[in-house]
Amino acid sequence: MHKLQVDILGLSTSPHTNGAYALILYEVEGKRKLPIIIGGFEAQAIALKLENIKPPRPFTHDLFKQVADAFDLHVNEVFIDELHNETFYAKVICEMGGVVHEIDARPSDAIAIAVRFSAPIFVSEEIMNEAGIVEERQKEDEEQASVEELVEHEGEEEAAKGESVEAELSSKLEEAINREDYEEAARIRDELSRLRKGGEGEA
Repeated sequence: MHKLQVDILGLSTSPHTNGAYALILYEVEGKRKLPIIIGGFEAQAIALKLENIKPPRPFTHDLFKQVADAFDLHVNEVFIDELHNETFYAKVICEMGGVVHEIDARPSDAIAIAVRFSAPIFVSEEIMNEAGIVEERQKEDEEQASVEELVEHEGEEEAAKGESVEAELSSKLEEAINREDYEEAARIRDELSRLRKGGEGEA
């Protein structure tokens, strides 16, 4: 499984997300971004470390770091390796006494731990291909061109209708990215993914 290194671009929120945040990861050697919706507690834990703010009492992730240091446990990396039903899964790769362990974790917890150990964060190429978003207009133009070719080749009204919806969603996705509303972008991305998978199933 090919891994792509990512870094944290920032956290974003909006009034309609019921306290949830979008954690925005960006491809270190590429142009794609990966929004992951996380809870407020985990967002705060990540933000505090990024801003080098020390809370009066340790957070759960701070406690994990203290226990790990006491037992000479090192976090080598964090790997976001699975995406099922719009839910991301991650592993914390640890080493203790020369033995490497892979511990399942939510991406939000894994990244909150990673920033405390200055550990690199990786995402599988498959996940980035499926859920990553690109800000360039060129990407939308390429997708639109492929849509037009498909409609012309098939000559079916139903296909044309479906691709029209896809083009509209692609336009809305770009608008959401441009105004940095990553929660909305993630929602539209997931809707596009469902639409495209539905189209593949009908083919």
